[in-house]
Formats: sequence, structure tokens, C-alpha cells
Amino acid sequence: MNKFFKTVLLTGLFVGTTDILYAYVSIFIQRGKFSEKMFTYIAAGALGIKTALAGGVWAAFLGMFFHYFIAFAYTLFFFWIFPKIKFLSFNKYLVGMLYAIFVNLTMGQIILRLTALPPPGPFNVSETFVDWIIFGIVFGIPIAWNAYKYYGVKAE
Repeated sequence: MNKFFKTVLLTGLFVGTTDILYAYVSIFIQRGKFSEKMFTYIAAGALGIKTALAGGVWAAFLGMFFHYFIAFAYTLFFFWIFPKIKFLSFNKYLVGMLYAIFVNLTMGQIILRLTALPPPGPFNVSETFVDWIIFGIVFGIPIAWNAYKYYGVKAE
């Protein structure tokens, strides 16, 4: 397996896993119990809610596939644009946080609106800001960190 693909794959798996763990912890904090249908709900974006809920384990596996596919796609996109845009080699922490905000906004304001899921709720600045900070730590910074390492960029 070539080094680029291996790095992107492992980074995508890592950020996909930390993202879903954050989602489970967040739901647990909000509701006092873990979500049993998280991946099924993700599959509902393609299948619709009723079909996904009736799909059982297979719908959950489809949701897991979609989740990791999206994490991998955003990771691949960052690794692809990183050497093309000089600004991205400025500071891996700031760039990682900004990339997480970009991912969050494109997912919430564009991609989720194209699915069979109900549209996201209103934009709440305080909740969104906290989500951006945590998402930056579990998603954006690891992607930037690994891209900096892969491309041999020494900037902090």
C-alpha cells in the first residue's frame, strides 16, 4: 500500500472514530443514556427514517459505512489541497480548527440539507462554538497534524 493512501486511510479512520465517540458522549451528556440508533440515523440520510429504522443491523452498518466514508473523504480532500494552498502550512493547530469549522459548516448547511433527514435546527452560536472547539480537537487538528507530518512541514 503506498504511503499517501495508508496515511490518509489511517487518519480518516482515527478522526472518524474520535468523531463518533464525541457524538456518543455528547448524546449521553444531553440525554443521560447512549444512543442505540446513531448509525441507523446516519443511514436515514440516504434511506429515510422509516426505512432505516426498519433496516435493523444492515441499516446500522450502512450508517457506519457512510460515517467513515465521509470522514475519509474530508481527510482525503485536506491532504489533496494541503500542498496546493500555501496558507495551510501556517499553523497546524489553527488550520486544523479552521478546517473543522469548514467541515462542520459544509456538512450542516449543505450536505445534510441534501439528505432525507429533517433540516438542521437554527444556528445557535454558543452551542455551535463549543461543537467547533471539540470538533476541531477530535477531527481538524489530527488531520492537519498528519498532513504536516506527511508533507514534512515544520511550521507550528
